[in-house]
Amino acid sequence: MEQVIRLFPVALREDLRDCGIFGQGLEEIRIRVNEYLMFHTSSGERFLKGKTLTERPQEGCVRMGSGEIGQMCTFMSRYSLYAYEDEIRQGFLTVEGGHRVGVCGQVLAGEGRIERISPISYLNIRIAGERKGCGVPVFPCLHQEGDFLDTLILSPPGVGKTTLLRDLIRLLSDGTGGVPGKKVGLVDERSEVAGCIRGIPQRDVGLRTDVLDGCPKAEGMMLLVRSMSPQILAVDEIGGEEDLRALKAAVRCGCRILATVHCGSLEELWKKPGWEECRRLQIFSRFVVLGRQGSARRFRIFTAEGTAVPAEGKEKR
Repeated sequence: MEQVIRLFPVALREDLRDCGIFGQGLEEIRIRVNEYLMFHTSSGERFLKGKTLTERPQEGCVRMGSGEIGQMCTFMSRYSLYAYEDEIRQGFLTVEGGHRVGVCGQVLAGEGRIERISPISYLNIRIAGERKGCGVPVFPCLHQEGDFLDTLILSPPGVGKTTLLRDLIRLLSDGTGGVPGKKVGLVDERSEVAGCIRGIPQRDVGLRTDVLDGCPKAEGMMLLVRSMSPQILAVDEIGGEEDLRALKAAVRCGCRILATVHCGSLEELWKKPGWEECRRLQIFSRFVVLGRQGSARRFRIFTAEGTAVPAEGKEKR
């Protein structure tokens, strides 16, 4: 709570502490210039009015001006936006606690690339969701005779695939349920999984996990294979064909793979460029498909052949 509150102007901090928003399944905080401060929770939107919360914006609810957003940018960059320009150009900044702040505003572009985002007029604080134990129901289904199977986690944005990935990395790294811990190499391009600050993880990713923070996925996967000899290679949000080529190379080197992808179903996945070949080669042996049912996260597990593994369940959010 305090890590997030310290990002806000001093005048708002006491109200944020007293309003109770941090006990309501907070997922995101949206700040838009000259608009209401908006909290997204697992049960809907909330707005701040003094020390209370309302479900709809009304007179007296907090609006955020450019001055307040400027102060927040100063706090989140530790008084030096210049030092974090590379991260901000990518549209986000990771802050203490592993929380990720997305940024939007006026883009200054040159030679086909973003040079700066200034002024910043929109912020999205994504609350890092460390839910230890959320991977326990899934974990046994990803093994066969004690060996971890190459696994891909699928879900639309905001359902919790990164949270599940983090906990599975921790379980694999520490060992659990009679399964010994393994060396895990994590490529954390956006600093979302381990939440590193200056290379130090703010989230528990296990005692045998080596983290390559802020590195492009394709390049990072091969670097870890060469330098850290991981038994399991973990990566969040596999994207284009370059990432897929790196995955295939890692598999040929003997690494097991644990990865995620933005996708709502297996049918949707096979339509993405490059994934049909992965299906033919059976790069992955297990697919965990996440969805939502009310405030609960629902998961289904499939084999490479598309057969359902009898472990369908729900995890309360």
